[in-house]
Amino acid sequence: MNQKIEIENSDITLYLKREDLLHPYISGNKYRKLKYNLAKAKEEKKTTLLTFGGAFSNHILAVAAAGKENGFRTIGVIRGEELHDKIIENPTLQKAQDFGMVFEFVSREVYRDKTSAHFIKKLEAQYGNFYLLPEGGTNDLAIKGCEEILTKADESFDYICCAVGTGGTISGVINCSKHSQQVLGFPALKGDFLKEDICKFVQNQNWELVTEYHFGGYAKVTPELVCFINDFYQKYQIPLDPIYTGKMVYGVFDLIKKEWFPKGSKILLIHTGGLQGIAGMNQLLKQKNQIEINTYD
Repeated sequence: MNQKIEIENSDITLYLKREDLLHPYISGNKYRKLKYNLAKAKEEKKTTLLTFGGAFSNHILAVAAAGKENGFRTIGVIRGEELHDKIIENPTLQKAQDFGMVFEFVSREVYRDKTSAHFIKKLEAQYGNFYLLPEGGTNDLAIKGCEEILTKADESFDYICCAVGTGGTISGVINCSKHSQQVLGFPALKGDFLKEDICKFVQNQNWELVTEYHFGGYAKVTPELVCFINDFYQKYQIPLDPIYTGKMVYGVFDLIKKEWFPKGSKILLIHTGGLQGIAGMNQLLKQKNQIEINTYD
């Protein structure tokens, strides 16, 4: 569903694709990324899904929920040994555990080596023959799923904008976009490495990364961003997550204000979900005595 976003005193046409409404826990790009991977796991007669993630990972929770719905056992390799005794304090891990996920907590040093053959063999010896999902869920099948985000009705847009984490979602969007459209990615992380990663999956040249709106890097926010997210909900009744979509929407609004887009442009923003992360972010903000994100339950 594309929801129109009214902008005062502007000739820009703006819509938000509500991918966050696809599923309460397997929402947005996580739903798209898992679709064909789950089918492949079933085809290979695998009964266990194993993946990796951090303390507040949208991907971890999505895999746990998808596993429960589709009859898979799920294993989450979690970065940070100190989290072992803090599951109940972490809304993401607690919900994933409620869905049946079993956790393997490892040190940050070990986690950096998570893709090595030695580490994978160790996990296989411990958990059996599992279907391996990469951190963030990005692989060829995930990109195939993300290629279904845009529909024929979206061909009239001049610009397609989405947040960028591992690069899988924007790669799918680029692949299914028209050459006449420009795809803008808003990275939630610092660094230029994402461009190289995206180039591995796409051939089209109609895209670029807008790197000025990461707000300090992955999982970093500022009071300015939190106020924007709260004001956006108050005005449009649409919640935004602070890690990905909130930063992208802020960036687009700022570029509109700066008249970066040509007059009369028609822009589609993609809401990639991730709203479950608000609870964890509010925990951190509360500890720092900073303004919190309004919740919408």
